Amino acid sequence: MKNFKLAKSFLALMIVGGMLFMHACSDVKVEVEAPANAHKYDKTVFLDWNNAFLQIERYAPGYRPGPAPRALAYLGLSAYEAVISAIPENNSLASLYSGLEIPKADPNLEYHWPAVVNASYEYLMERFFYHMENTHPGEFGLIQQTYNRLHNQYASETSDEVLARSEEFGKSVAAAVYAWESLDTPGHNAFLNALPVSYNPPSGVGKWQPTFPDYGKAMFPYWGEVRRFAMKDADIVARPPIPYSENENSLYYTQGLEVYNTVQNIKANGPGGYEGRWMGEFWSDDMVDVTFSPPSRLIAILNQVVDKENLDLAECAEAYAKMGMAISDNGVAIWHSKYYYNIERPVDFIRRVMPAQYPDAANWSSILNHPYGGPQGFTPSFPAYPSGHSGFGGAGAKILSALFEFTPEHPGTYTFTDLCHINRTEFIGTPRTFASFRDLGAEDAYSRIPLGVHWRMDCDEGLRMGELAAQRVLELPWKK
Repeated sequence: MKNFKLAKSFLALMIVGGMLFMHACSDVKVEVEAPANAHKYDKTVFLDWNNAFLQIERYAPGYRPGPAPRALAYLGLSAYEAVISAIPENNSLASLYSGLEIPKADPNLEYHWPAVVNASYEYLMERFFYHMENTHPGEFGLIQQTYNRLHNQYASETSDEVLARSEEFGKSVAAAVYAWESLDTPGHNAFLNALPVSYNPPSGVGKWQPTFPDYGKAMFPYWGEVRRFAMKDADIVARPPIPYSENENSLYYTQGLEVYNTVQNIKANGPGGYEGRWMGEFWSDDMVDVTFSPPSRLIAILNQVVDKENLDLAECAEAYAKMGMAISDNGVAIWHSKYYYNIERPVDFIRRVMPAQYPDAANWSSILNHPYGGPQGFTPSFPAYPSGHSGFGGAGAKILSALFEFTPEHPGTYTFTDLCHINRTEFIGTPRTFASFRDLGAEDAYSRIPLGVHWRMDCDEGLRMGELAAQRVLELPWKK
């Protein structure tokens, strides 16, 4: 936010200075046209499309966990590049990516920049969710509904000629981004094959295998090969996990015992049990059809902050591009490491090793339950280490901090109440309040322990990798 506001203040000084100069030289009749500037438009187009994304992605088959943040990255990058010529303080990022050729706006022509963004989102959303057109026509129909509503609004704000030109330009940028996206073979349309039959997990003590109770096949085992936007090759290998051990005095066993005891206490409604269940359910977002996915949760939070802070269109373009790219890179890095180390989930260790000392462990299960009678006590079907949930929380929180904290209004803190699930009653969706975005990200990360699906080491390393993903995105040359 600090950079956003400084840029706007600088632009205002330039305009005032130019007016004073023209007044001093009033004998010279020169018409000066104000440069194209996206700061004069509001946040509506970005909020409408990202809210539509959350509604559609909630039901999207194959979109959890990697395809959702990947789609958000391309949607955000396309919108950013489509309006970059109207953000005078920012750079295009297109030259950073081999094979990405972005059309340029004509500096001598007028554009309606919200209409440019509207067309960009529509073009890509139809392609990213095309598999839902027949299976989920109601959700897929939101794409055309959102586009039409905004198109009709913009038709009343500008001429037919400018509107047509703007929409054509937005589509041309989106088409260029989609053509480049399609070259990323491991990621392109990967949502059609989330559980590839070609993958067989390695066997061995402490290694991940399909997990109780549904024993689902490995989900997205090749996601670590997907294109990244900012992270380096060395960034995507997690630090080595705690060595496997069945010794009761080992750190590995101790972390398993922490998960076991935490969940048992919640099941028994012990001290702090409600708080633990609340935290776990509040951040879960695991189930298709119930909520948006865990990475998209950070977009839902960004939407709330964008609305509260009343960002303009230029600020939104940068914010949504940064968030999408950070959570996408995080997903790639963490899934690369998951299948690099292949660490088993706590449930397998607890049920196999711990009954010798804790007889109830033989039938232990997580408390990750589908609220509408679906799977109960299940665990996501991919290796444990590191935690993707934790990474998405870390990446999103760092982007939010960079945008909105360390400003005169928020000197290193930002008190925020997350209203994502305020009206949900089938799980504990009561809003939770945080003193900073770092606190928010950390709670998102460690919420996986009370659910019983992650070791603490998963959360520690996932959080670190997510923050690194955000840092790499922030290091890109956004500003001139």
